Amino acid sequence: MQLLQIKASMSLSKKCFLFSLLVVGSSYVVSAQVATYQLGKLIYKSNFSNPLDTSIWAVEKLPADSEIVTCNNGNLLLDTYGGATVWFKQPLKGNVIISFKRTVLMQGGKNDRLSDLNVFWMATDSLQNKGFNRKGTFNEYDSLSMYYVGFGGNYNTTTRFRKYSAKGDKQLLGEYKDTPHLLQANKTYTMQIIQLNGLVQFVVNGKVFFSYTDKQPLNYGFFAFRSTRSRQAISDFQVYSIKEK
Repeated sequence: MQLLQIKASMSLSKKCFLFSLLVVGSSYVVSAQVATYQLGKLIYKSNFSNPLDTSIWAVEKLPADSEIVTCNNGNLLLDTYGGATVWFKQPLKGNVIISFKRTVLMQGGKNDRLSDLNVFWMATDSLQNKGFNRKGTFNEYDSLSMYYVGFGGNYNTTTRFRKYSAKGDKQLLGEYKDTPHLLQANKTYTMQIIQLNGLVQFVVNGKVFFSYTDKQPLNYGFFAFRSTRSRQAISDFQVYSIKEK
């Protein structure tokens, strides 16, 4: 492993700061400061205290009754064997920050497995007739153009950041395999996705996991919570528009 210290200038803060480029095999992971921004209009906020509003959320999962997606005690609960995708049906565009709290539950439940706290965002579909009509099988999403983070994937051995194209490309933008960047059972994570003038950041408990300046950013699309076999609780979902500070 080689650690390179590089000085870079970020237009967001108009200041130079130091970031570390961590070279792991053929993957590059950037550890940076959280972007500075000015909070704008509230787009949507939910604490999941009421039954899931299907006019706002779309659930894709296998039809079996054992595949549960519901609201319980202020949480969106995903309790599935085959996995689930829960789409926020309002498309997002431009500069936004998406935030939420999320926990992978390990308490002896039949689907409890420490793996795959995943998200899609700025997703658009080349198969226009699909809409939100998939069954939650992961390869059904290969036609999407989107950003994707798989936190604790592959039985909690990897955390990866990818950019999908509608042509089926799955560009790997960053990867971790070390314990500090993998899941802990029953730990609640405060998570932020920041999209600001081509800068894309994925932030966990105040620490930037991934930071990527995209020369061809995805500036329009849908957000989704994604899981595979596991039981997960999600709360305090908020989306705001943002601008440079």
